Amino acid sequence: MIKRLRQRFIRIAMLSVTAVMLILSLIVNLANFISTDSDLTDMLDMLCENQGNFPSRNDFGIDDTSDKSMVPNRRPDNRRAPFNQETPYSTRYFYLRFDGNGEPLLADLDHIAAITDDDISEYISVAQKHGAGYGYYSNYKFCVVQHGEDKYMAVFLDCYRELRSLKIFAVCSFAAMIICIVLVYIPIVFFSKKAIDPVVRSAKQQKQFITDAGHELKTPITVIATSLKVLEMETGRQKWIDKAMSQTERLKDLVNSLVTLSRMDEEESPLKFEHFSISETISETAESFVDFALSMGHKLNITVAPDITYYGDEYAVRQLVSILLDNAVKYASSGSPIDFSLEKAKKGVLIRTSNECEKIDPDDLDKLFDRFYRADKSRSSKTGGFGIGLSVARSIAEGHGGSIRAECPEENKIEFEVKLK
Repeated sequence: MIKRLRQRFIRIAMLSVTAVMLILSLIVNLANFISTDSDLTDMLDMLCENQGNFPSRNDFGIDDTSDKSMVPNRRPDNRRAPFNQETPYSTRYFYLRFDGNGEPLLADLDHIAAITDDDISEYISVAQKHGAGYGYYSNYKFCVVQHGEDKYMAVFLDCYRELRSLKIFAVCSFAAMIICIVLVYIPIVFFSKKAIDPVVRSAKQQKQFITDAGHELKTPITVIATSLKVLEMETGRQKWIDKAMSQTERLKDLVNSLVTLSRMDEEESPLKFEHFSISETISETAESFVDFALSMGHKLNITVAPDITYYGDEYAVRQLVSILLDNAVKYASSGSPIDFSLEKAKKGVLIRTSNECEKIDPDDLDKLFDRFYRADKSRSSKTGGFGIGLSVARSIAEGHGGSIRAECPEENKIEFEVKLK
């Protein structure tokens, strides 16, 4: 249990850190893309407003008599723009004019080297298919605007460097994220033991108490049982003695179950694994419940797949089957049949029991495996159980790397499914 608790703590902590780092990386990359895309859009807007050309120096707000150094300027509409007097010489672009049928009217390729006359029809087709607005194609961002009736202009701006920078930034940011996650993993693993130390101490004290109490109770329980038998031999059988012996046996079963649960929660599993025929083991165990089920008014239908070999603890598997069938017999509706089956799974085996029962709230299904839990408090006196058997069954299933679950396929029917891997 301690090992599983530590692993769960590490898993939750790492998932939280990974989620935060991933969200942060996505936000930073999204902000970078929006900023770059906004700059490209501003550039295209300026080219479209000036019919595919850069504005004159005066339109940039640069006086020919002023200092020639590179200074940021404002666009004619007074919005901030990432342009300066060197921008026209460092920007690669071309524009095309065409009609509604896609026939080229004018092509200006003077500011680009990668595009030739043979490529004009391809880019006109892209612009015509896209329609008015902005878009991306290959390494270009383009803007299509309508000029007059049935006449269009498309400006294609080379953004190879910008897109490459975005990709490099994205790769570097995600690489940094992975490195940070790995670096965070080391202290989390190192300090996880200290983080769960109070819980571990509490759990150890609880297990030690249960183990010590179990051993201490076994002696007086044995003495009481022996004394009752001697008393019965001397005085004859009496109902008071029978009741006392019955309660003594129940107390003995409770102590054994608590000790079993305590041992199952230990770091070192008490299970002894070996290869055995699980088909024969389960068949023998299930057959031993046939007469008991009939005496309680239930027909036990057993379906076991033959010749299945399994690697696990044979005694624990027998105990698991006994718990499931004992639970089914005790809580099955009067006169209803009980179905039990074993089948081969992709990994391991599947064990199922199903029977009719009183209506159970679906919210209570997972709680059935809690220690001492009862969906119906009144069943305690009816069945004589403690509500601890299914907890033992879950511990056995998890000890074999599997799981156990309960579901209600119908309103008054319950089914338990155990997966042993």
